[in-house]
Amino acid sequence: MRATLRWAHSDLRTHRGEALFLVLATVGVVVSLLLATALFGYATNPWERVFAQSRGAHVWIHVGPSMQTAGLARLDGIESVAGPYSTASTTVSSRGARASVEIRGTAERPAVERPLLTSGRWLDSAAPDGVVLESSLARALLAGPGDVLTLPGAAPPVTVLGVADSPEPRFRQGEQPGLVWALPSAMPRTDADGGQVIGLRLADPGDTDYAVQRAVTVLGAGAVREVSTWQQARTEAQGDNRLLGQILGLFGLGALVAAGLAVHGAISTRIRGHLRDISILKAIGFTPSQVMRVFLLQHVAYALLGAMAAAALIQALGSRLPGRLGDAVGVWQGLPGHAATLAGVPVGVVLFIGATTGLAAWRAGRVSPVPLLRTTAAAGGRLSNVSRRALGLRVPPALVLGCHRTFTRSPRSLATIARLALPLTLIVVAMSSWTTINRFHSAPEKMGLAAALTVRADDSPSDTVTRALLARNPEVAAAYPGIEVAALVPGQTATIALRGFGTAVDPYPYTLAEGRLAHGPDEAVAGQGLLDLVDVQVGSWVRMTVSGRPQILHIVGRSIEPDNAGRVISTSLDTLRENDPELRPTLYQVQLRDGADPHRVAIQLNAAVGRGHLDAQVVTNPADGLSPLRSVVVGLLGILALIALVDLLTAIGSAVRESERDLLAFKANGLAPRQITTITVTATGCTVLAAVAVALALGLPLAHWLIDAQGRSSGIGAGIAQVPSALALFAFGSAAMLGAAALATLPATRTSRRRLADTLSAVA
Repeated sequence: MRATLRWAHSDLRTHRGEALFLVLATVGVVVSLLLATALFGYATNPWERVFAQSRGAHVWIHVGPSMQTAGLARLDGIESVAGPYSTASTTVSSRGARASVEIRGTAERPAVERPLLTSGRWLDSAAPDGVVLESSLARALLAGPGDVLTLPGAAPPVTVLGVADSPEPRFRQGEQPGLVWALPSAMPRTDADGGQVIGLRLADPGDTDYAVQRAVTVLGAGAVREVSTWQQARTEAQGDNRLLGQILGLFGLGALVAAGLAVHGAISTRIRGHLRDISILKAIGFTPSQVMRVFLLQHVAYALLGAMAAAALIQALGSRLPGRLGDAVGVWQGLPGHAATLAGVPVGVVLFIGATTGLAAWRAGRVSPVPLLRTTAAAGGRLSNVSRRALGLRVPPALVLGCHRTFTRSPRSLATIARLALPLTLIVVAMSSWTTINRFHSAPEKMGLAAALTVRADDSPSDTVTRALLARNPEVAAAYPGIEVAALVPGQTATIALRGFGTAVDPYPYTLAEGRLAHGPDEAVAGQGLLDLVDVQVGSWVRMTVSGRPQILHIVGRSIEPDNAGRVISTSLDTLRENDPELRPTLYQVQLRDGADPHRVAIQLNAAVGRGHLDAQVVTNPADGLSPLRSVVVGLLGILALIALVDLLTAIGSAVRESERDLLAFKANGLAPRQITTITVTATGCTVLAAVAVALALGLPLAHWLIDAQGRSSGIGAGIAQVPSALALFAFGSAAMLGAAALATLPATRTSRRRLADTLSAVA
């Protein structure tokens, strides 16, 4: 054991840099996997916790104010019922912020779908003007207990008593109204916007669609205004956190494989460079199993050190990371399975790296105890015809020999290129993810975000007045009138968004990924989420129900829809007016001129009206929710670059050792030390060039497929993937080659200037 430890200590002193790189690579891999686990837990467990603790309803159905809903409780499979509660749709204002809300009248705190108070208290008859806000609505209004909310018209203001979490869909400005709980006596008198809502808790959540169909049959198709399910709420709650977890998990696993291969290559190269030392170890009494243990335990120790350091860093500093990553780690650390995962992931990484090093260590154990005399034939065998022609064209011999050493198709060269190409391929995928996110900001009109502002109007100003107000602003380029309503899909099992924007004379510029724009009557474009929901394709006809009226549309194109999980069907305002000639626009999609600040223009429009008849809001960019992904991508690039550096140092070490073997032959043929150095540097550069070419050939299609697959699963749809520019890819390849050449220059120079006596002892 003492001899084993002395050998390991001597090897560590000789290769401290390589050992440090292996430890840091393991740290990066384990950190990536632990962060991915934390984000997965953050994406799913908070909603599931709220749903379980509140005994959430699996289905919510909105009906008219006079509808009888008592028969729903007697349906098979219905475990319990929440409500019915009277509802009223209105807007509230707080500190200059406005939001559309659904006020829900309830005398007592319900047992099913029971809101979980996070601050303040529940409704009290002693405070008849008090309300409780859902937490996402409270954040949007910057309101808390004690704040006063203003209602439109002559309605008296209300006071916030508390803030509560609910598993129902969260508030989204312009898409999903916020929830407000109030006493029935405090409900505003809005007959036109009044109604009822009833929640159904099912015995088997898997029967959700069937339960909705039976409920709609009992109530009558024309009585149902809107349906929402627990699956929709869960998917929305997960949102882009799940995307972050998937990306981190993918790159973490890829980095784990790359790190394992890098360790395997490093050990294999080290064994080839230490054949004499291994032979001496065996000659002095080391058995093959002892030699295997020396190499295996040494590199498992590196992996164990890196894994323990990564786990300690995440445990101590993970919750202090900025933004969503820190929140995710904080939530994950409070979950029951946290300790097991914190220990299991590092152990799995160490076992994986140990398994990849086992084969190389086994090869070390099979080295003969008698050193074999190595030949001094040119590396790579005889010169190829291409190499001979290059020499005939007076190409410098150093360049020809360097390229010949790389492209001789030997298994060793191909293995080196493959190991180096894996982290470079993942780097190309990470660069593509970064480019796609930047595309949402730099060219939102090409990613389904043609408008920068959404301006909503109440019943006071006419369409002419509103258009004139928008036209007076010098930074407004175009304004498209429209309307958005909730519609029930065939079977009435889910609610979608039906939009009518623009007119036949001035059509709205939808971003299409498939098909064509809607020009004729009854033509529409739809998002990927809607196509998947109703299981149709471009060219199909879809029948939906809008406020009890049927609406049949012909889908002629698939648009990129970042909103509402892609469950959107869009047509022109003229088409919707065919069913209802009295229909008037309630919102306007506003395009701004180049360089205009949407937030500043929104403030100007809101201030210009002054009496609250218009509400201008900046269109939410889905890339804003992915802002933490920028820091994630930077971290991934650093980890992958570190692994690639380990592979590169291994390749340089192998090239230098081959130069030592061939040094006598090179000098015998009259090559100067500078030319010998150029051979090694060229061989290293050609290896990196081949790896970069493989990475680009594999990474670009892989990135395109992964991003589009994520787009399809999220409802946005395929067609959003963007690859890096040619200049960025050229800079990536150039940096890799120049860095490899710079790293190889110093050891190659030292080798080329070695004395012949030292060279004879190395090859003996």
